[in-house]
Amino acid sequence: MALDISSTLVKELRQKTGAGMMNCKKALQETNGNFDEAIKTLRQKGLASADKKVNRKAIEGLVNSYIHTGGKIGVLVEVNCETDFVARREEFQELVQNIAMQIAASPDIRYINTDEIPEEIFITEKEIELKKDDLNNKPDDLKEKIILGRVEKTLKTLSLLDQAFIRNPNITVEELVKEKISLFGENIKVKRFTRYTLGN
Repeated sequence: MALDISSTLVKELRQKTGAGMMNCKKALQETNGNFDEAIKTLRQKGLASADKKVNRKAIEGLVNSYIHTGGKIGVLVEVNCETDFVARREEFQELVQNIAMQIAASPDIRYINTDEIPEEIFITEKEIELKKDDLNNKPDDLKEKIILGRVEKTLKTLSLLDQAFIRNPNITVEELVKEKISLFGENIKVKRFTRYTLGN
């Protein structure tokens, strides 16, 4: 027999995750009413369904600007979705604004994801790591693993989608976007951005 879940709990979960009522109820039943576990379940299912949509064409969306308090940092960002209907939704506009704020708060980012980072940056970072003294006595195979791990970590600091989301550090910007893909049922892509810093 399915566990009886209160409508208040379902509503609270829906507000927290943006998932549909039936999906929220099912997730709560599957986790015996455990709210945190239900959030995890919805997130896992959402990310899985979002992965199937990432190759769909997205040419609608918004260009948004954000000027940080004091007027010394400004951001222009373009985020695409599949339909004008989704672009007009308040939740989509909020997502675009949050991404713009994320860019303003992340001075190191230069690229949308690590795939966009030029190979010469990878090579330069690898050369820097090779010269570090703490690797001198390590075996070659272990040294290579350590170097690649460190380079990957450095490259992620340059990538927008790999940043911890400023409003919820438990998820990355990529996971935030995938949650919204699941919510809207459409592909969403950060197309491009520019970050302006006064005097630079």
